[in-house]
Amino acid sequence: MKVGLIGFGKTGKAVASILLENKEVNLQWVIRKTNHLEHRSVAEYLGVLSDEPGLIYSKNEFTAADLLNRFPVDVIIDFSSQHGIEYYGDEAGNRGIAIVSAISSYSPEEIQYLEQLSNNTKILWSPNITVGINFLMIAAKILKNIAPYTDIEVIEEHFKNKPETSGTAKKIAHCLDVPEDAIKTIRAGGIIGVHEILFGFPHQTVRLKHESIAREAFGNGALFAAKHILNKNNGLYSMEDLLLPYFQYLT
Repeated sequence: MKVGLIGFGKTGKAVASILLENKEVNLQWVIRKTNHLEHRSVAEYLGVLSDEPGLIYSKNEFTAADLLNRFPVDVIIDFSSQHGIEYYGDEAGNRGIAIVSAISSYSPEEIQYLEQLSNNTKILWSPNITVGINFLMIAAKILKNIAPYTDIEVIEEHFKNKPETSGTAKKIAHCLDVPEDAIKTIRAGGIIGVHEILFGFPHQTVRLKHESIAREAFGNGALFAAKHILNKNNGLYSMEDLLLPYFQYLT
C-alpha cells in the first residue's frame, strides 16, 4: 500500500515513523508548508532504518496533480490543518485515492466538501484517530444506552498552552448529548492528551479514560484506518464505522 503524508509537525513526524516501520506500508512522500527539510529523506531525518523512497517536499514545489502524477499513492493521510484538504482534495477525488484525515475540526463548508468528495472516493475523518479513544466512545455510548439515568461528565487534559477545548472532547460530548460548555478542561505542563468520561450512578461510579502517552499512537490509528478504508465503498466514514464490526465477535 503506497501512502503519502500531508503535514510534518510533531504529530506528523511521529506518524511518519510508524508508517516507515510497518512493512505493509510504503511511505512515498511527505508534504509540508515550508521548504525547510525539502528533498530530505524522511527515514534519514527521523533516524529510522528504511529503504523506502519517501522524500520531504514543500507544498509550493508541486501542484497536487503533478505530485500524484510523479508519485502515485493509494492513500493520503492528512495531519496538516483544516485547510490542507484544499491542496489535494479535488485530485484525490478525481483519481479515487482514499483519504484518511485526522484534522481536529472542519468548518461546515469543509465538511460539505468532504461529503462531495466521498461520492468519488473513500474518506475516513476522525478528530482523534487513536484506536483507544474511539473504542472509548463506543463503550461510552453502550453504557449510556444501558443506564440512561446516570450523570455524565466529560473531562479533558492537555498541555498548558493549548487554548481551545479539544475537538475530541467536543465529539465525545456530542455523542453523549452533553453540552459543550459543560466539558471540564485542565491545562498543565506537557500533557499530550487525556480524555475521561465519568458515569455517576446512584451507588457506584464508572470512569472510562484514555491517555495518549506518545504521539505515535496517532500513527497506529492512521495505519489502522488506512488498511481498513481501502476495503470500503466510496463514502465518508468515521473510526467508529471501522471498529463496530469487531464488536460482532462478542456475540
